Amino acid sequence: MTRQRVLIVDDEPDIRELLEITLLRMGLETRSAEDYSNATRILHDESFDLCLTDMKLPDGDGIALVEHIQQHCPNTPTAVITAHGSIDLAIKAMKCGAFDFVSKPVSLETLRNLVDKALTLPSSPQIAGDPADTKYQIIGDSAIMQDLKHSIAKFARSQAPVFICGASGTGKELVARQIHLQGSRAGAAFVAVNCGAIPSELMESELFGHLKGSFTGATSDNQGLFRAAQGGTLFLDEIADLPLAMQVKLLRVIQEKSIRAVGAQREEAIDVRIISASHKDLDSMVADGSFRQDLYYRINVIGIAVPMLAQRAEDIPQLADFLIEKHNYHNSTRISISDEAVAALRSYAFPGNVRELENILERALALCEDDTIKVGDLQLPEVAAHAAAANPASLGELTQSMEKEHIVSALENHRWNQSATARALGITLRQLRYRMDKLKLNKP
Repeated sequence: MTRQRVLIVDDEPDIRELLEITLLRMGLETRSAEDYSNATRILHDESFDLCLTDMKLPDGDGIALVEHIQQHCPNTPTAVITAHGSIDLAIKAMKCGAFDFVSKPVSLETLRNLVDKALTLPSSPQIAGDPADTKYQIIGDSAIMQDLKHSIAKFARSQAPVFICGASGTGKELVARQIHLQGSRAGAAFVAVNCGAIPSELMESELFGHLKGSFTGATSDNQGLFRAAQGGTLFLDEIADLPLAMQVKLLRVIQEKSIRAVGAQREEAIDVRIISASHKDLDSMVADGSFRQDLYYRINVIGIAVPMLAQRAEDIPQLADFLIEKHNYHNSTRISISDEAVAALRSYAFPGNVRELENILERALALCEDDTIKVGDLQLPEVAAHAAAANPASLGELTQSMEKEHIVSALENHRWNQSATARALGITLRQLRYRMDKLKLNKP
C-alpha cells in the first residue's frame, strides 16, 4: 500500500526534523524544503497528500505558498505554522484557502490531530447528490443552488470558521450540517445550539461547562457544548443574540483553542470547528456596537449566503415532491399534488421560505381529498385574499366557512377519530373539540 506523502516547508532545520520524526512515526512519507522556491519546484515535480508550511520563509511567506497550491494543486490541503499570537496571519491564510493552522511552539498532539483530519479528506470536493447519502439533503438544482452546493463542497475541505447568513427558514442549519458531513469531521459529533434560546446567565455554563458546586444549583458536573462537540462541529445558530460579555469569551476560545469550565482552575484544549449563522445583518450590528468587530472577523473567515426561496422559485416543484414523498413514505399514503397547486406555489412569495413551504404542505396533506392536493388545500394567503375580494360575504364568514370545510375534511380523512384529526391539524384535542362545538360540527 502506498504511503501518504507530506511536504514540510520550513527554514529551521530543527523544526523540519521534529515534524519529519513525528510524521514518520505516523506511518507517513515526508519530503522537505527550506524555502518558497524549493517548495514550488518540488510541488511541480511531485504530488503530495498534505503540505505543512511555516508562515515566514526566507524568500516569501506561507500565504503565498497557500495561494500557489490552491492554484496549481487544489486537491492538496495546506496547513500553516504560525508564531504564537499571530492569529491574524492564520486567519488571513485560511481566507486564502489554508486547511488549518498550528501555532509555535508546536504541540505534537495538536499536529497529529490536524494531520489525521487533513488526510481523511476526499481527494477532490464531493457534491452530495444521492438521496441515500444523508437524510440532511439540500434539494434544488437551480443555478443559485448549484453554486451553493459547490461552495459547501469546497469549504468542507477546510477547518476555518464559517458564517452562514440568510433569512429565517432558508435552511442555514442544513447548510452547516452538509459542511460537517462532507468534511473530515463527519465521523464526530455535530452539536447545534440556538444562542437566542439560552438565558444569558446560563450561557457560559452551557457552552463551556461547569464543575459541581461552582454556583448555586450546580449539583453535578456539566461538560458543556464545546466538549460535547470535541473533534466535531459546533453550530452556533443566531450568534447575533450572544451578549457582549459572551462575545469576548467566545473570541478568546477561537484564538486560544481552549476553554475553561465555570469553577475550573485550568484551561482545557479543544478541537472544534465553529460554524455560526444569523438572519440578522451583522455588518450593521458591528457598526452600531452591538456585535464585536474582532469576533465578526474571526467567525466570518468563510462566508456563505443562503438564498431565499423566492430567489429559486424553479426549485419549488422539486421541493414539494420531495416533502410529499417523505410524508407518503412515513405514513404509507399515495398523495400527489395537482399541476394547478404547483403553479400556485410557484407564484407565491414565501416570506417564510422553505419552512413556510413545509408548513403549508403539511397542512394541505392533512386536509386534501381524493389523495390529491388542490389549490384550495394550500390555503395560501394571496389565494384567500383574492377569494375574499370576489365573494360578497364578509371575510370573517369566509374564514369560518373555510375552517369548517377543512376540519370536516380532516375528520373524514381520519374516520372522525378526533385524536388523530387533532394531531394532523397540529392542535390539541381540546382545541379541536372547542372548534367543533363553535362550528356546530357533529359526526353524521
